[in-house]
Amino acid sequence: MTTKAPEFQATALEAIPKIASLARGQFRTHKTKNIEWRKTQLRKLYWALEDFKPQLVEALKSDLGKSSFEALLTEVDWVKKDCMWMLDHLDSFAKDQKLGSPDVPATYSIMNFRVKKEPLGTVLIIGPYNYPIQLLLCPLVGAIAAGCTAVLKPSELTPACAMWTKELIEKRLDSGSFAVVNGAIPETNALMAEKWDKIFFTGSAQVGSIIAQKAAQTLTPVVLELGGKNPAFITKNCGNLALAARRLLWGKTQNAGQVCMSQNYVLIDKDLVPTFIEFLKVAYKDMFPNGAKASPDLSRIVNKRHFQRIKKMLDDTQGKIVMGGELDESELYIEPTAVLVNSVNDSMMQEESFGPIFSIYPVNTLDEALNIANLIHKTPLSLFTFGNKAENNRILNEMTSGGATINDGFFHGAVNTVPFGGVGDSGWGAYRGKASFDSFTHFRTIAETPGWAEKLIRVRYMPYDFKALAFLNRLTEKKPNFDRSGKVVKGFGYWVKFLFGLGGKSAKGAFLRWLVVLVAHYMYTNRS
Repeated sequence: MTTKAPEFQATALEAIPKIASLARGQFRTHKTKNIEWRKTQLRKLYWALEDFKPQLVEALKSDLGKSSFEALLTEVDWVKKDCMWMLDHLDSFAKDQKLGSPDVPATYSIMNFRVKKEPLGTVLIIGPYNYPIQLLLCPLVGAIAAGCTAVLKPSELTPACAMWTKELIEKRLDSGSFAVVNGAIPETNALMAEKWDKIFFTGSAQVGSIIAQKAAQTLTPVVLELGGKNPAFITKNCGNLALAARRLLWGKTQNAGQVCMSQNYVLIDKDLVPTFIEFLKVAYKDMFPNGAKASPDLSRIVNKRHFQRIKKMLDDTQGKIVMGGELDESELYIEPTAVLVNSVNDSMMQEESFGPIFSIYPVNTLDEALNIANLIHKTPLSLFTFGNKAENNRILNEMTSGGATINDGFFHGAVNTVPFGGVGDSGWGAYRGKASFDSFTHFRTIAETPGWAEKLIRVRYMPYDFKALAFLNRLTEKKPNFDRSGKVVKGFGYWVKFLFGLGGKSAKGAFLRWLVVLVAHYMYTNRS
């Protein structure tokens, strides 16, 4: 099979309603509820990725200048590992969850309460350009595992990846249950005119807002994976400034900084700034001994429009470029660049770079740094902190973000099996690992009332009987251990529980403490 991608071709607008209808029809056959069917689709997806690996690697090189190393590590192999992990855990994720204590009072335990994991239905997945394989197909892994059918919309900005994705999905997975629609705004509008059971969108906040508004018209739930102006904090107590510089530079070199999680700016103690800049230059030299432009590892900007957007941030800044700064539009090349700024209103602080550039802002105190970060964007997708334990904890406590990493770049988003998502205007919902399965699953509570239990539930029938209600409350009601001011009252019952439980806060804790006491007593009485 050739590695050259087919010429990009948008899906005919008149075909889109039929594609969506077919996917809905396939879901209504109920075949996707069969766990073995889902596993088969995941296995097929795994081998499709393996078989199309040369084509996908070449497409990522063509669309983004992405090296084969990054293409495998962060795209193709990433999704393959997702398939394998989901296959290992799908049985446990999908099985009914029996509800007992503490969710269901003992009084109602005979009702066989349980949660049944059911697929939401037919879903739409809209992918971005920066990781066109990973960020489109990882949500699909979750949708397949949950038992949904899906229509995928790849980014038109990565046309080679889009065309190979269409061939990969439609030739290898269940026909009709999974389909790919290619195109730009008209095709996306046509997809949004259809009724979906969930929409999963990864991209900019601007487009995400449009998606959310359109989905709201039909009460369609959405997951939005967006971005933000992510801060990094470096305090005067940073243990290893050289390491901080190296790790933050890494965050702006992978995929040429076209990563929603990488830092937009660094808030750093003013006394550390000169040394930090020198360490950045050392790290740069280590990563690019022959210069970044000559490196076979550094990606390129996706297109001229985004190149000009990033260039404008550099053109408009009032700061000083202290590392990098070279640009070559003919190659869509932007050198990893750091800019020292002194105003929160600088273009490098106010706009999301989504590229290999970031700003350095000196601060006098951690108070000042937190005030600035919350002013610029109070709910970013990520934050990074390099300080002592108390400072790191304070930053995490006083600054909200979708995720965070201490003493590194975006490592919280570098493991494919832990939940990832934004908060506030950096995203709604989460996925990866079990969260991917949960994202496309309806958790349906089921109760089963035996016929012989009629006398036990007599209290609910008219005419109402207050004596029966009082009896029910004695069985189910827990007395408060606090007064009207909210203060815990340690009365007689508390001390009885404390003494008999040996201070344990739970039945398990009390049991373990009594076990230790009995073992100690046995060893003492049987000592030689």
